[in-house]
Amino acid sequence: QVQLVESGGGLVQAGGSLRLSCAASGNIFSIAVMGWYRQAPGKQRELVATITRGGTTNYADSVKGRFTISRDNAKNTLYLQMSSLKPEDTAVYYCNLEYTIPMTNYAKNYWGQGTQVTVSS
Repeated sequence: QVQLVESGGGLVQAGGSLRLSCAASGNIFSIAVMGWYRQAPGKQRELVATITRGGTTNYADSVKGRFTISRDNAKNTLYLQMSSLKPEDTAVYYCNLEYTIPMTNYAKNYWGQGTQVTVSS
C-alpha cells in the first residue's frame, strides 16, 4: 500500500521561501506521476505542479517561475521548492501520486494528509 507523508510547511513572510517534501512508501514511486496540489479556505483543491517519472514538469500559471517541483526516485521523495511566496499562496499543500495500472487506462490516486503553508504580508 502507498502512504505519502508531507513535511516542510510553516509560516513565512511574503517574499520568503519554503521547501516541501513528500516521502512515499511502497514500490511504485519511480513509475508514478507525482504532483503537488493546494487548497485554500473556501476554495477548491487546485493543481500546483506535476512531474512525470521521466522528469517532465507542468506548473500552474500562478506559480511558474517561483516554484520548482523535483523528485528523487532513489529516496522515494518528492519536493516543492517555493520562492517569492505571496499571501495568496497560503493553503494546505497536498502530495499526490498517480499510478496507471499497466495495460489499462485505470489510474489510482493516493494523497498525503497535507501540510499548511501560511504566507504573511
